[in-house]
Amino acid sequence: MKYLKSTTILLLILMSFSCNKDTVSSNNGTSSISVRLMDDPADFDNVFIEVVDVKIKLNDDSDNENGWQSLNVINTGVYDLLDLTGGINVLLVDDFQIPSGELNQIRLVLGSNNSVVMDGVSFSLNTPSAQQSGLKIKVNETLEANIAYTFLLDFMVEESIVIAGNSGNINLKPVIRASLEANTGAISGQVLPTGIQVEVSTVVGAEIVSTFTDEDGNFVLVGLDEGTYDLTITPEVSSGLSPLIIEDVEVTIGNTTTIETANLE
Repeated sequence: MKYLKSTTILLLILMSFSCNKDTVSSNNGTSSISVRLMDDPADFDNVFIEVVDVKIKLNDDSDNENGWQSLNVINTGVYDLLDLTGGINVLLVDDFQIPSGELNQIRLVLGSNNSVVMDGVSFSLNTPSAQQSGLKIKVNETLEANIAYTFLLDFMVEESIVIAGNSGNINLKPVIRASLEANTGAISGQVLPTGIQVEVSTVVGAEIVSTFTDEDGNFVLVGLDEGTYDLTITPEVSSGLSPLIIEDVEVTIGNTTTIETANLE
């Protein structure tokens, strides 16, 4: 009995050690993270923002200011967000190694050199004090060891620029949608005729995701969840052309669905 008791205790210790070892090993290792910035269209001439940092918070879903880690931003500087449409984006973080685990939040930190151009006139964009440390974007994605992840930050300009009543101030309150490229799909295509401004949009949950066609009429809508979408193709009013709706476009994870050429004439 004494022998059996000792053996049982030894087995329990070994089992406990094995479980602890498995728990620790599952949390060990590193993951690779990349971050790209893109934009939804807006009715401005230009919207310039200064990107100075991208931060993340791992294994911490709290709202306090502790635990933020800066990433190695390779392309800091001032960008015209309205250039980042039609599938064009800028790579901010490239395969940066971080500990594997729960990625709870991403923060895009902007500098003070932000402005908007309307009807040929440039206005400074004021950043409220609550936003000066950067916008917190909830992500809550589990990062597995030895896997590369690419996050898309979709800067929703139309909702981010706020004209403050009669004061004349124009405030920048960033609204950004984050999506994981590996967990989403895309829709691409071409709209004719070329040479006019055309907006292509669809609804994702409670948000409108949109982009402009390029000079050849090409477009790409990225960061779309798997499902079926209706596209609204809206030409500029001065073209005299009517909008077009394309229904039931299927999107699957990790793939780009290419629609037939849409002719507005």
